[in-house]
Amino acid sequence: MSVIVIEFVTLDGIVSDPDGSTGTPGGGWAFRHGPATVAGDKFQLGSTLDHGVLLLGRATWQLFSRLWPHRDDPFSTRMNAVPKLVASTSLTDLSAWQNSSLLDGDLVEAVEREQRDIVIAGSVRLVHALQAKDLIDEYRLLTFPTVLGTGERLFPAGTTPTHLECVATEPAGAAILSRYTRGA
Repeated sequence: MSVIVIEFVTLDGIVSDPDGSTGTPGGGWAFRHGPATVAGDKFQLGSTLDHGVLLLGRATWQLFSRLWPHRDDPFSTRMNAVPKLVASTSLTDLSAWQNSSLLDGDLVEAVEREQRDIVIAGSVRLVHALQAKDLIDEYRLLTFPTVLGTGERLFPAGTTPTHLECVATEPAGAAILSRYTRGA
């Protein structure tokens, strides 16, 4: 089992509001580069979605549940079919997006007992909680040529030093996809 984090990120490490849905100043930065940069399987998840599970926080699940169920391209079909675990104490009705269920119990314990690969999309608070417990095996970052100067960071101040190995980089439209795994 691996825990894979996928994030849209700016050059200065900001991950908040890439689509502009929360109305932050500078929000929508990822989508300014056109749909080709963000469409499809840019994070190269491939069969991971066929055999893994998607872990989402409440806000990300709510956003995604309004977008994905109405799409039918091949990548959307995979996103709709993958089992989704939702970490939320306030949501009760997950019927808006098929294959969604509430995370049972403590986040860290649930991740540690999961047998399938886990993909975390967005959901930076979950990422931070798992970073603190050293449970992330891989980061797949789509880095955009944007500097915001303010916003929520993927690696906030006070993060425990982490040594990663860059295993791949390649252009993805206006962005760069980089893959980092735990360092040796």
